[in-house]
Amino acid sequence: MRAVDERDAYANLLLPRLLRERGIKGRDAALATELAYGTLRGLGTYDAIIEMCSDRTPDPDVRDALRLGAHQLLRMRVPPHAAVGTTVDLVRLRVGPGAAKFANAVLRKIASRALEDWLPIVAPDAADDPVGHLAVSYGHPRWIVSAFRDALGGDDELTDLLDADNARPLVTLVARPGRSSVKELEDAGAIPGRYSPYAAYLPEGDPGRIDAVAGTRAAVQDEASQLVALALTRVPVQREGEELWLDMCAGPGGKAGLLDAVATHGDPSGFPGGARLVAADVQYHRARLVWQTTRHASVVTADGTEPAWRPGVFDRVMLDAPCTGLGALRRRPEARWRRDPSGIAELGRLQRRLLGAALDAVRPGGVVAYVTCSPHLAETRVVVGDVTGRRDDVEQLDARDYLPEVDGLGDGPYAQFWPHRHGTDAMFLALLRRRS
Repeated sequence: MRAVDERDAYANLLLPRLLRERGIKGRDAALATELAYGTLRGLGTYDAIIEMCSDRTPDPDVRDALRLGAHQLLRMRVPPHAAVGTTVDLVRLRVGPGAAKFANAVLRKIASRALEDWLPIVAPDAADDPVGHLAVSYGHPRWIVSAFRDALGGDDELTDLLDADNARPLVTLVARPGRSSVKELEDAGAIPGRYSPYAAYLPEGDPGRIDAVAGTRAAVQDEASQLVALALTRVPVQREGEELWLDMCAGPGGKAGLLDAVATHGDPSGFPGGARLVAADVQYHRARLVWQTTRHASVVTADGTEPAWRPGVFDRVMLDAPCTGLGALRRRPEARWRRDPSGIAELGRLQRRLLGAALDAVRPGGVVAYVTCSPHLAETRVVVGDVTGRRDDVEQLDARDYLPEVDGLGDGPYAQFWPHRHGTDAMFLALLRRRS
């Protein structure tokens, strides 16, 4: 908690390393993970309740301890005496006896009501301020609630989405074709995925302990992330000889790893194999991660907005554009509090430049996949509409046609995944063909 606040650490990267270093496994690891991730997701709700129960603003260390205690009291099955006792002990050890007395008083007030009794007190009235009510009740900043409502087209599914954002996601693995199989992952304790032919869910345990994952023959990858990559490979492209593919913003290498495997070994539901992948990222350390993940790809450090390649040479281009990441809030619990809506305009300019460069890079008859891990309209439909509206050489394909195994992707021609509908990240996909 303190590392996230003080050093802008990423919980999903730091916590697994700490658990391994300290030998924490099994039920203890699951408890630590729920404490950290659950508390970070619910900061907005817990801070509102803590403020109601406190006569002063706590110091940062005390505040984080109170948040941990509030999560145990309000959303976990930890007995109240244990939640209060361990939290007070933590404050006494970390800060001192005076702060421990303060924490004890605040936590006992929090424990006096259940969460459903606190929410009518601390959240705005739903009739007067429906967005503010949902923001506090479901632990999301107001601007994100508004963005989700716009992307969904109304309120009907909004609470389901916010609730799904606060649920602990299953760890999803990908068995890279030609290198591993879902059967191998099943033998290691995983369950076959719902949609992707290469997906498997790991109910518990450290995926890094699975041989296929340790050897980069398989990896942790959200199922929607797998499917948007597969959709690109399923679009028919007329070409004699070896196809040439490009992953423009490839780091850290999840989609590139799957594309590289399909390019080499093929996929029974789409591309037969026999292609070559060029994977690029503007940052050297991210490009190096791609190099470690792929087997046959040519990996380069390059800025997609200032291409290092000749125009019109690629058959397929994957553009997984930099974005707010609002679609992955389940897995990145602190991201909802770290993002700022003021940065969306700058991201939009970058996304437009990258999409224009991607369309220039693909040959006539080739196809571009524009992907964001965000459902925000300003990063998805608006970007695609602005770029294609200025060009007469682009045809938009119905992305849903290349994902027949998935329903509920929207009205098209885009495909929008949702946590509450599909159990995946809220991944957006547009498929664009360069006219011959």
